[in-house]
Amino acid sequence: MSGVRLDRWLWAARFFKTRAQAKAAVEGGKVDYHLQPREDSATSRPKVSKEVNVGDYLTIRRGWTEETIVIDALSDTRGNAASARVLYSETSRSIERRETEVARRRMERAGLTVPASRPSGRDRRQIRKLTEES
Repeated sequence: MSGVRLDRWLWAARFFKTRAQAKAAVEGGKVDYHLQPREDSATSRPKVSKEVNVGDYLTIRRGWTEETIVIDALSDTRGNAASARVLYSETSRSIERRETEVARRRMERAGLTVPASRPSGRDRRQIRKLTEES
């Protein structure tokens, strides 16, 4: 197999439930195509009919997450989840960035935010006052 249409591959790799959803994501700019890792190459917005090959990089945005993956195998038929998982591998940088983003969102949901700078003297006095009262 020399190449597979991008929408068929995304569907076969189970990134989207239907080919129509995969097509809409590609046309909507949710999928970027690279020949090399993202840091080294320019990003291009592919067409739905773009043929992907082994070794190509894709950046896929779904909801809050963004994944950069490497295509390891080609398939144009949808199989079970285990067979779909062998079609790609996620880059280590993408995993790290995704986990950091998940942790940040959890903190924000709990009401915690990472300060932009060190606390001032006034801030430290207020923190000390709050902790002494507790």
